[in-house]
Amino acid sequence: MATHRNIDRVCPVFVLLALALTVLLLCVGAPESDTAGSVMGYETRLFEQGRVHTIDIVMDDWDGFLDTCQSEEYAACAVVIDGEAFKNVAIRGKGNSSLSMVSSMDSERYSFKIEFDHYDSGKSYYGLDKLSLNNLIQDATCMKDYLAYTLMGSFGVASPLCSYVYVTVNGEDWGLYLAVEGVEESFLQRNYGTDYGELYKPDSEQLEGNMEMGAEKMDGTEPDAWNAQAGKAGRGGLGSGSAALQYIDDDPESYSYIFESAKTAVTASDQARLIAALQTLSSAEDIESAVDTDAVLRYFVVHNYLVNGDSYTGSLLHNYYLYEKDGLLSMIPWDYNLAFGSFQTTDAASAVNDPIDTPLSSTGSGRPMLDWIFADESYTAQYHQYFAEFLDSADILSRIDQTRALIAPYVEKDPTAFYSYDAFETGVATLRTFCQLREQSVRGQLDGTIPATAAGQAADASALIDVSGLTLSDMGSAQGGRGGANGMGKLFGDFGGRGERLDAEDAFGDNPPTGQPDFGEAPNAAAAPEMPGEDVPFAFGEAPQMDRPGMEADNAPAAPNGMTAASQAPNMGALILLGVCILVLLAGLLIAVKFRRK
Repeated sequence: MATHRNIDRVCPVFVLLALALTVLLLCVGAPESDTAGSVMGYETRLFEQGRVHTIDIVMDDWDGFLDTCQSEEYAACAVVIDGEAFKNVAIRGKGNSSLSMVSSMDSERYSFKIEFDHYDSGKSYYGLDKLSLNNLIQDATCMKDYLAYTLMGSFGVASPLCSYVYVTVNGEDWGLYLAVEGVEESFLQRNYGTDYGELYKPDSEQLEGNMEMGAEKMDGTEPDAWNAQAGKAGRGGLGSGSAALQYIDDDPESYSYIFESAKTAVTASDQARLIAALQTLSSAEDIESAVDTDAVLRYFVVHNYLVNGDSYTGSLLHNYYLYEKDGLLSMIPWDYNLAFGSFQTTDAASAVNDPIDTPLSSTGSGRPMLDWIFADESYTAQYHQYFAEFLDSADILSRIDQTRALIAPYVEKDPTAFYSYDAFETGVATLRTFCQLREQSVRGQLDGTIPATAAGQAADASALIDVSGLTLSDMGSAQGGRGGANGMGKLFGDFGGRGERLDAEDAFGDNPPTGQPDFGEAPNAAAAPEMPGEDVPFAFGEAPQMDRPGMEADNAPAAPNGMTAASQAPNMGALILLGVCILVLLAGLLIAVKFRRK
């Protein structure tokens, strides 16, 4: 057979090119998740919507653990999630003021934080490293947090996943909780890929620190000088300090409330980059070089609809995460159990009609992450456009009805609830009415029939939505529980608000919604896996052995970066590219064999 005279040179070159192409395509195709969100694995398991999940906490000395909850000490346990056991994980009490509030209410229904990787850095729940179990304190509706997170997520905001869980302890009923994805490494990978940026949780609600500083600095110090020092340290003053995301100076020590609350490993260059972004933000110029404008606009649309005074737009300057990547800032939502005006508790009119262009009267008072929206007409117009889109797409009343139908059986049987079942029904009815009125007010503010600023509303109060009969505290309030099925009393006495009490019939009519939502039926009872014997046979720091038939402990094997094997499933696009590369390589080898010189 005739061959090309240079075939000995051509064939090896062809093979080398094929190999190079294989490596190139694999390198290009594989790290797609580095620049976009990653599929982890836990999203469709514990956080599957439409049903109440089950978590059984297995501990040797539960009563002893409860005694440590206020000090937030970790203890070892096993957790059985929807019938799947994970041993040797860590659990502790969770919360700030809520920890002492629970104790003051003669209750043991604490919120908990579960860390799958606390004792073993390679352990996770299908890629999830941290999980919060929120006890639904201050929330008679049991759904304020749930609605906030799901509304945020549906509108394109990077938001924690959440789902309802019925918790049992060593097989015994404990109560209905809200499971919330921890905003840490797993969250960052899921939303931003493995090449994620820096995460912070600024918080000025350090009342003891403020008081200590006041005692130290006010002694012989003029008030104005003390206020300046407090502002530099991030303390005191509504809208002052680093927790408000103001630019102070170029000294990282001036931003203690940011950098001391970093959730990622922060370097000096990270600090300098963030400070530069804050300086640009505070100048309200060239905003797009310092802010992910689309992400922040979407965040504030939902946030300002929710009227949450216990937040960045409130007086305490906390309950949000700050995310920075390549000098661009954005906000991540957190802790909305006092949303829907519950932080105010008595002023239903101001909550329902809260002006969207000066929310909670915070705009222009040192909230630069919000102020830029109203400093430029084009951003304000985009914000208003997004608000209209949100109201058109959210279908909030249907969400409330479906959620009520889903969780009502579990609320009714909850042995440790902060509120009675009747209070739950009243709370949901009040929440439904609040959302109806809130939407009317916001739509009026968008079309100009209701003033969208505090000053405008003060000048034309007759245009505001009438809220007669709406009692915000029926949804729960900052004062805690109202007395639940376990007989707990109110923490601060009778804190009922003004106005006539609403009940379920007022909000739902003659036929309150019953049954289960369209997305599937909730089980009639959350059956916990039956535990062997009466006592849990293991000591702290040691993993229990789960010998139940058909159940393996730690069903999710560990994988690199704290992700499980399930979450490491290869990307389909990368598999296709790999197949193409292999075919090219084989073709090159066949050509080389066919035309080699005999």
